[in-house]
Amino acid sequence: MTQDDAAQRKKAIFDAMSPRARRRIDRIGYDRWDPFEVPKDPIDIRRDPTQRTTQQLVGDFLQTRAPERRTNAYSRGVLEMALGIINADDRFIGMFEFASWYREQLKGIEK
Repeated sequence: MTQDDAAQRKKAIFDAMSPRARRRIDRIGYDRWDPFEVPKDPIDIRRDPTQRTTQQLVGDFLQTRAPERRTNAYSRGVLEMALGIINADDRFIGMFEFASWYREQLKGIEK
């Protein structure tokens, strides 16, 4: 694309904009405005140590549970825990560590 083509396309884009959008361009300056700017990269998708996203982690876990166990409240709790753990939120790390500790306490106790 030549400079003339780019200038013509830029003017066509500007002319097709609403008055409000034009005022925004006028504030930053038409010459400084680049309608062909490459979009910024999205934020890094957080992954756990197993390289799974929160959604993958939750989905994998819920598939191991009986369908009748997977209520909305149960699923929301799983999602909340997964988000908290992946984001290293102390509240959820504490809940996870307590649950792990308590599970060990229950081993050896007959039901």
